[in-house]
Amino acid sequence: MLKSNIKLTILFLLAIFSFSKINAQAWDVPADKKAKNSYIKFDENTAKEGEAIYTKNCVSCHGNPGKANNLKTLNPIPPDLGAAKTQALTDGELFYILNTGRGAMPSFKNTLSEEERWKTISYIRSFNKQYVQVVSKTDPTKSKLVKIKLDVDSLTNKIKVAVIANEIKGVVLLKDAEINMFVSRYFGKLQIGKTLRTDSVGCVLFDFPKNLPGDSIGNLEIVINVNDEIYGEIESINKVKIGVPTNKPSLTEKRAIWNVLKLAPWWIIITYTSILLGVGFILLLIIKNLFKIRKLGED
Repeated sequence: MLKSNIKLTILFLLAIFSFSKINAQAWDVPADKKAKNSYIKFDENTAKEGEAIYTKNCVSCHGNPGKANNLKTLNPIPPDLGAAKTQALTDGELFYILNTGRGAMPSFKNTLSEEERWKTISYIRSFNKQYVQVVSKTDPTKSKLVKIKLDVDSLTNKIKVAVIANEIKGVVLLKDAEINMFVSRYFGKLQIGKTLRTDSVGCVLFDFPKNLPGDSIGNLEIVINVNDEIYGEIESINKVKIGVPTNKPSLTEKRAIWNVLKLAPWWIIITYTSILLGVGFILLLIIKNLFKIRKLGED
């Protein structure tokens, strides 16, 4: 009985391990994301700029592409991005992985611009001699033509986002564009709902939480991020009265570890000053003793 229980336990653990490993390695990338291409032409300059971005954000886990010096203590092991398996992915798949992140890998959608993300991929592709780029039809210069309008219903806590482009030929409704909504907070941006796509008239409707604290009259800073195949990425920042009026003092008004020096906690100021004075005293003591040793040597 004991032996059979041990066997069942071992088989169960192996099954979980195998499932988690397969699940960790597989990326379920939507078909439209796989087909996405860069609007930037990859060349030596974009690869060089991408290398700097890669070194800052990726090399600590993935290592140098093609060198197999990726961090092998993580589970799953971050792939060598110069290896054939990674190079077999489409540009869209690489871009999706950069945007989404998973497990130990963070999402870079809100920390790197779209241009920086594509330049990172340009650097990764520089290790594939057989790679042939397909450039997207996206024209980033057209992003200036895009206008984002917010219609707020404070009774139902819904925000309607309408996106248009004022072309010379007339107004263009941005259909099937990705829309993300965020609220600016002290330590980053809080995403509201999921990513939505505009309908046939270039609109989406977000359900907004009813319990988000705003300023004294309920104002919140709403950030709208638009991603369109033709017009690229566009961001709009709006102050909207839809939050809960809050009279609490700002996090930066009182003494806190994240505040500026004059409002840092006293214990940090005292500790920091004591360390500096202590180090300075020790250095002076060392210098004094060196002079004594020199004088003794001369005598």
